[in-house]
Amino acid sequence: MTSKKSLLTALVSLLICVSAYSQRADALVLYRAGNYPEAIKICEQEITENPQNIDSYCVLCWSLVRNRQYAEAEQRSTEARKVNSSDVRLIEIQAEAKFYLGKNTAAMELFQLYLANVPANGSRIGNAYYYMGEIYIRQAKYQHADISFTAAVHTEPLVDYWWTRCGYAREMAGSYASALEAYNQALSLNPSQADAARGKERVSSSIR
Repeated sequence: MTSKKSLLTALVSLLICVSAYSQRADALVLYRAGNYPEAIKICEQEITENPQNIDSYCVLCWSLVRNRQYAEAEQRSTEARKVNSSDVRLIEIQAEAKFYLGKNTAAMELFQLYLANVPANGSRIGNAYYYMGEIYIRQAKYQHADISFTAAVHTEPLVDYWWTRCGYAREMAGSYASALEAYNQALSLNPSQADAARGKERVSSSIR
């Protein structure tokens, strides 16, 4: 009788674990599908059940940023980093939240920390360089922005908007020939990229 109860208890525990895993998977699937509110809801439930669940914190913060809840993303990523301060996923998404809140210095420091610690195959390396480029543009440091955007498009060469911003940084730095190359690359990826078309027209007239 005792062995049957033990077996039943073990089975119930296993089912609970399977259920928890399914919820985590569902939250990530929902995030990737763009259903950010529902992903947030599931992650919040998971964190209530297990405040040490870093994976749930990551999906939660990604979803909050994509849902434009930047202050909440900053707050929850700060909480999560009290659990694990070195998780590169949390460092990067906290940097994004601060970027959107206009906290340029803090965001830059976090992006640099992320890049210093992330493995070479990190999935958001290109994003980090892109955001750093945008911060440098805010600061009118156009040569620095060029370096960051160039690193971004080197990491992910198929993002037309990043090529457009790279072209803009080069244009503002006075490097018209290389700006034209970037704008042309953006247009080869997306012929309807209006900002790139306007940029190409501007720098072409400056080169003549």
